[in-house]
Amino acid sequence: MKVFVTGVAGQLGHDVINELTERTNNHAGTYTCIGSDLAPEYNGAQDGTAVTKAPYVSLDITDEEAVERVLLENAPDVVVHCAAWTAVDLAEDMEDKVRQVNTIGTENIVKAVKKLDASKPEDCKMVYLSTDYVFDGQGTKPWEADCKDYAPLNIYGQTKLEGELAVSGQLEKYFIVRIAWVFGQNGKNFIKTMLNVGKTHDKLTVVNDQIGTPTYTYDLAKLLADMIETNKYGYYHATNEGGYISWYDFAVEIFRQAAELGHPEYDAEHLTVLPVTTEEYGISKASRPFNSRLDKSKLVQNGFMPLPDWKDALHRYLTELDF
Repeated sequence: MKVFVTGVAGQLGHDVINELTERTNNHAGTYTCIGSDLAPEYNGAQDGTAVTKAPYVSLDITDEEAVERVLLENAPDVVVHCAAWTAVDLAEDMEDKVRQVNTIGTENIVKAVKKLDASKPEDCKMVYLSTDYVFDGQGTKPWEADCKDYAPLNIYGQTKLEGELAVSGQLEKYFIVRIAWVFGQNGKNFIKTMLNVGKTHDKLTVVNDQIGTPTYTYDLAKLLADMIETNKYGYYHATNEGGYISWYDFAVEIFRQAAELGHPEYDAEHLTVLPVTTEEYGISKASRPFNSRLDKSKLVQNGFMPLPDWKDALHRYLTELDF
């Protein structure tokens, strides 16, 4: 199976390439992986201690002609579209640029996939990574995967929704997977921010009225690899298991585990973490959802393995992280 992955310089795209490469090397699957991102070069997929130089092409997804040329030349069986503008606050000041990436870029890929479908015996599958931000973030009921009550609170959410609609409106063989609170080794995230700030402060405030569940890209990549082997298309929600928590709860557990792993500067004697409301914390440029609870029951209903508990995922992540 030939898989084309966009956004391999980011957290998830990096791990998707790694997972498919590892499965191929361990004879758990046979994949030809092609990665793309804006950078002229790619460091390669990591498999244990060895680096496998997966084929890579520098690609600007906002360039329709380039997207069509690259995808038709490579003729993948699956496109996993991880590339996206994810800087939520900055997006409020750069709406046109964000829409070029999240909306137009996705539309360009969809158009190319449709042309691939017309030129190949088998249709090309597409995986689109989306977000809980397509909803209004109100209430306490978990959002169901097939819910269409869209009401994005910010530019990021609106453009990701536009990408969703481009995929679902023009393709038949697609997986739209909404995720939340993402963290991975290859990029910036909440955990790295907390660890860095915790080194220089003895007191932190973290919001406790925004509720959701973290998603470890290493675990998510395994699920996506399982998905593309099936024809169980449609909308899904995927985060780690372990219940719904606040950002404050997440921060407390980050510091607790970090201290247990031999970093006493993060224990309760050296660092105090205080819960505050979003209003008390201060208004950011982009509105944030209070309710990021995602109902993941559709995964199990369709035979997919749920992601591990988020505390377990955090432990594995911190064990591998150099901090």
